Amino acid sequence: MAISNFIGEIWSAQILEALHKTLVYGQSNVVNRNYEGEIRGKGSTVHINSHGPITVAPYVKAVGLSDPEDLTDAGAELVITEAQSFNFRIDDIDKAQMNVNLMESATRDAAYRLGDVADQFLAGLMEEDAGNTLDPAALDLDEVLVRDLLIDIKTALDEANAPKQGRWVILPPWVVGFMLKEGLITHNTTWSGVEGAMKNGQITRLFGFDLLESNNVPAETVNYTVLAGVPQAVTYAESVNEVEAYRPDKFIADALRGLHVYGAEVVRPDCLASVVVSDGSGA
Repeated sequence: MAISNFIGEIWSAQILEALHKTLVYGQSNVVNRNYEGEIRGKGSTVHINSHGPITVAPYVKAVGLSDPEDLTDAGAELVITEAQSFNFRIDDIDKAQMNVNLMESATRDAAYRLGDVADQFLAGLMEEDAGNTLDPAALDLDEVLVRDLLIDIKTALDEANAPKQGRWVILPPWVVGFMLKEGLITHNTTWSGVEGAMKNGQITRLFGFDLLESNNVPAETVNYTVLAGVPQAVTYAESVNEVEAYRPDKFIADALRGLHVYGAEVVRPDCLASVVVSDGSGA
């Protein structure tokens, strides 16, 4: 990559695209990105537009409609609290001996690792702020217990009046592996007879959920926090700033550095559910 030909905006867009492909908790089917404002760095504020509940009243033909009510402002502010950087160099000698484009390969790897850290941040935030917490469950890798777990999560969201459209649940690999082995789910790309693009980490659909798999399910020893919800529950905002190529002092090399800033807000905790599960083996 020639420094003279470097265009930071293009590389920022490419890194963001690669980030989107690595996110599970941060993908648009799990969280929403309905925000306004330009993110310039850590500490920036994103304004989330919302409103209070709409009043519904009986209509009497002889009386007509009441005066229109003013919408109450239920907006919130999302503060960009997180900042992660990358900065790497590629020696000209190494570059000359390689047939692959090292800079592009290294940039994709940087984006993957930035996405992994952001996913862990989002998972932790959802775990902390989920409005529906179910009793812990020891699954004992039992077909009935696993199936009951998903039904209990569904029931909790139903009773909280969470929207049914767009529901997701994110499971650790050991639960997904058991479900596949026991034939509880089939790993394919067809849902309800409609062929569609797989979401990041998606296994299948079951009980109205997109079943997703992630290694970033919050865990402590043998206990894992399974999270479920809808995209309306969490607003997420991110930006890749200050991506620049340069020639570092004291090295005959090309270098690339940049900054990934992001933040999230749980705006509908009632639309998130969490439950701590274990395989029943103990610590």
